[in-house]
Amino acid sequence: MTNRPRYVFDTGVLVSAAIFKEATPGQAVLTALTMGELLFSPDTAQELQQVLMRPKFDRYLQLSTRRRFLAALFRQATIIETESLFQICRDPHDDKFLNLAVIGQAAYLVASDDDLLVLDPFQGIPIVTPTEFLVKVPK
Repeated sequence: MTNRPRYVFDTGVLVSAAIFKEATPGQAVLTALTMGELLFSPDTAQELQQVLMRPKFDRYLQLSTRRRFLAALFRQATIIETESLFQICRDPHDDKFLNLAVIGQAAYLVASDDDLLVLDPFQGIPIVTPTEFLVKVPK
């Protein structure tokens, strides 16, 4: 395991980062990639890919741009296998982010989803918004 801090981002933040890379979510992802490791599990990676490929995002970014974003992100990220340790979130689909954060020993889980944010902290891992992340993580 590396000494660099590890971070988990929920799908909503990553989609916002793809579309608005200069805005807060994009800056938070860039900071995470610069200062540490971005973690994905096969499930979180698959969800991001499925969501970002939806036709409703065509008006924001061309499909080829979204594919390049995903390829670059996954090239820089660390993919780890997870298991279902926790089934605690109000939205069961969000449990995968909690499991990833705990198994991957994340320093932060960055979320825009209230179903995750209400659990802050979870197993000692702060769950923060992109704005809070940028304030708390040293540059």
